[in-house]
Amino acid sequence: MKRNATSIVALALLLLGLGCEQEPQTPGPKYGVASPDTAAAYHFAVHPLHNPTKLTQAYQPLIDYLNANLKGARLSLEASRDYANFEEKYQGRKPEFLLPNPWQTLQAMKAGYSVIAMAGEPQDFKGIFIVRKDSDIREPSDLKGKAVSYPSPTALAACIMPQSFLHTQGVNINTDIENQYVGSQESSIMNVYLQKTVAGATWPPPWRAFQKEHPAEAAELKVLWETEPLINNSVMIRDDIPAAIRQQVQTLLVGLHESEQGKTILAGMETARFIAATDRDYEVVRAYVERFEREVRAVEKK
Repeated sequence: MKRNATSIVALALLLLGLGCEQEPQTPGPKYGVASPDTAAAYHFAVHPLHNPTKLTQAYQPLIDYLNANLKGARLSLEASRDYANFEEKYQGRKPEFLLPNPWQTLQAMKAGYSVIAMAGEPQDFKGIFIVRKDSDIREPSDLKGKAVSYPSPTALAACIMPQSFLHTQGVNINTDIENQYVGSQESSIMNVYLQKTVAGATWPPPWRAFQKEHPAEAAELKVLWETEPLINNSVMIRDDIPAAIRQQVQTLLVGLHESEQGKTILAGMETARFIAATDRDYEVVRAYVERFEREVRAVEKK
């Protein structure tokens, strides 16, 4: 019995000694694998194509896709209640990423943002006039003395280009018609449906979305006129964001249409694809707006 007890004690001491030689296993971060906690947090602000709820539904899948593939960064979507609210944000250099309209693109350049992509085909960026199907509006001159709705005075496709079109058709938009700036693309269309205005200006993506989401109302409306296309919305990045992040986001956006998942995301945004672009591509907008301001009105109140 003594011999057995001695053997058991010796074995226990041996096992204890072996245990003491092992390095303790402590939980901690595994370097080389970026985690959400260590990734830099950035905001991606989209101009008010829709109301904040609908904009989130359309663009959150894109943000989720980028977050799933980005290394060292994590994005959060930021909606704005109206155009003025969005413009205040980039003028204050608050968001790191922007998706502005082409006129806002020029303004954001002054605040230190630069273009990395174009959001959609250029041919899809044009103004359209929506009227009721029972409307007696036939020619632009029929708008004289009546109210026309727009999202904002700074909306390029949905206001500046339509007003330029009316100007070329002999309508003085400053004196011949009542311009109502109603805050969003959907509101511009709904004002026509509710007969608050005789015509509403918008552009193709919001009109396509409206037809899908409000088929009964859309069935009572039609496109009467459209402008010539210009160049589509941009994606911009603030000048203090690392080049590696900039390159990753641009590559992911430009390649989005190449996968089935990407095509589904793009369809939800009513966007065909993202195209690589630079500040220089938007010089055509500068010339267009300068002519508009000479001939029609100032885009912003001085």
